[in-house]
Amino acid sequence: MIADLKGRFFATRKLTADLAAPLSDADATVQSMPDASPTKWHLAHVTWFLESFILRDHVAGYRAFDDSFAYLFNSYYEAEGARHSRDRRGLITRPSLAQILEYRAHVEAAIDVHWNNLPGAALQLIELGIHHEQQHQELLLTDILHLFAQNPTYPAYWPEPVLRDAPAREIPALDWIDGPSGIRSIGHSDAGFAFDCEGPRHDVLLQPFALADRTVTNGEWMQFMNDGGYSEPRHWLSDGWAWVQREGIARPLYWQQDADGQWLGFGLDGLRSIDAAAPVTHISLYEADAYASWAGARLPTEAEWEVVAAAHDANDGNQLDALGAVRPLASHAASMFGNVWQWTGSAYRPYPGFKAAEGAVGEYNGKFMSGQFVLRGGSCATPRVHMRASYRNFFYPHQRWQFTGLRLAKDV
Repeated sequence: MIADLKGRFFATRKLTADLAAPLSDADATVQSMPDASPTKWHLAHVTWFLESFILRDHVAGYRAFDDSFAYLFNSYYEAEGARHSRDRRGLITRPSLAQILEYRAHVEAAIDVHWNNLPGAALQLIELGIHHEQQHQELLLTDILHLFAQNPTYPAYWPEPVLRDAPAREIPALDWIDGPSGIRSIGHSDAGFAFDCEGPRHDVLLQPFALADRTVTNGEWMQFMNDGGYSEPRHWLSDGWAWVQREGIARPLYWQQDADGQWLGFGLDGLRSIDAAAPVTHISLYEADAYASWAGARLPTEAEWEVVAAAHDANDGNQLDALGAVRPLASHAASMFGNVWQWTGSAYRPYPGFKAAEGAVGEYNGKFMSGQFVLRGGSCATPRVHMRASYRNFFYPHQRWQFTGLRLAKDV
């Protein structure tokens, strides 16, 4: 088991470096908005996490690679002291990308040397560190997408186009999955890794409901737009309507029209024609809720989503790519996982009996349980191992730079 953990640890570290490999120092340094972080910061932060909570705390005599890194690359851990402002991470022009990669190599080497002497508590933190870094792999991709979208040349991150020349597909018919009602249990069981916010497991009462067997497509979203969806206030939450008016929102993020009025979308594979049959993505909770209202449906609760998802394997209707993420197949099965994160109508709050861990790592999730909404299912950028029924992602309702979409629900 320990040997497996070590293999997974170094494989995760290598994948992060591989994701950053196509980027220049400038690509890795710039911050496109306060919600996003530079690739260089992601590379350093996950390394600081390991250096601080494993090497510093569990290896006698270990000395930090650079004392200033604790200030530069702490994210939000109040117990770890002062830190650089999040919205100014793009101003960290030094250390260079090369120095950050040297930092990563230093910490990896130190962990390798001391691996056999690490106590059980440190190995548990190694497990958390793997999953933490996998979260940042996803953030790295979504943040670099947002950065490249600000470049008028629309550079592609992928070395080759992904689905750029795929033939036009018909929008698949939508069907409904009847969900189980009555008293049901949700939350992570004791088997396998889970983040603290996924438990404790507890009972919920569900009224009869059904979920759509697939997520909403780009073509359906175009129908919403053509029907004045962004200009009809009756479909919108009050805060959402104010956001639309204030920000001039009229389409999903990264959509634009060419001179002929055709819709294009910018992705990691560059600028391409919108695939009407693909899931709509980069929409906010406000947009998802307005669409559901327009369609005569609603967003699912996270409990409804989870009890249905627990009956579906994460590979249904999808194929894995080289990053361990999921990409859509031409057919849409009843899969609940992959493609896009799916907004729910549930506020991100603690489950009954939730208790944060002791120490700084107790700040991991619990402190963010205010003002955000839960998303489920994983996206094309999500590591496969994070696609489980109990996983709770969470963002503020206006945010949409992640691969976020929606699945409809209805009462029956």
